[in-house]
Amino acid sequence: MSAARDSDAPADPTAVLAAPLPGRPCSAAAALHVVGEKWALLAVREIFFGNHRFEAIARNTGAPRDRLAARLRSLEQAGVVERRPYNERPPRYEYHLTESGRDLAPVIRALLDWGDRWVLEERPVVMVHEPDAGDDRTDAGHGERHAHELDASWVCRTCGEEIAMNTLSVDVRAPGWDRAGPVPPA
Repeated sequence: MSAARDSDAPADPTAVLAAPLPGRPCSAAAALHVVGEKWALLAVREIFFGNHRFEAIARNTGAPRDRLAARLRSLEQAGVVERRPYNERPPRYEYHLTESGRDLAPVIRALLDWGDRWVLEERPVVMVHEPDAGDDRTDAGHGERHAHELDASWVCRTCGEEIAMNTLSVDVRAPGWDRAGPVPPA
């Protein structure tokens, strides 16, 4: 886990990964251990869409209530969501994404894009970019700005270039591993 952890993350990283995962040491494997179960990502999607109450999350995911409750608890323990009270008697809570949870937005968008391209014939959900949302500036001097369908790309923050898959390589840094797998002892 990153040394530059934010305040939303669990205080003890081992609370999320109590034991080493089998196979190649990899951040993707560790991330999937936290959010890789179907109901976990669908709960994150619903909260990202603005549905914060358990009833709405359960209805919109189709998850069995007991399984959804367990996933929300694990997401809370992992620092992905936080519960906020909205009623004292009886005690009721809403679920909100932490910074860690909000950082899953590109994952949700990528799954939507992949599903649109490879699984469904018609797009049931479209991401819309609203450049002026939350912007107090006027359009004066900024040109025509309006909401539009998101057409995102993967861009390198260092050089600003759009990424093409043939320009990527893998630098394996886990001790005892290379691209092919575990390295036999010398």
